[in-house]
Amino acid sequence: MKTKKLTFHADPGHGWLEVEFSDLVELDIENKISPYSYARLDRVYLEEDCDAHLFMETAKQNGWIINIQEKYQENTPIRNYPSYSTPRLLGA
Repeated sequence: MKTKKLTFHADPGHGWLEVEFSDLVELDIENKISPYSYARLDRVYLEEDCDAHLFMETAKQNGWIINIQEKYQENTPIRNYPSYSTPRLLGA
């Protein structure tokens, strides 16, 4: 059983679950994440409506225990990160 401590980032309009790209690969969902999520370096910020839900459900099905810490910012830099794109993260 794997335990992960993750951060849920929120601003006045939306929220994102911060995960490592390698976790998406391990769960085999890296190709199912929408461009409404963002990425920076090895981190992916999963938009709260669909992508974060997909991650949480898949992690649960794989026996992962997820602990979430919330972080609120009025002007989060996440909105300025590039949209998620699997080939870009894989170096293609």
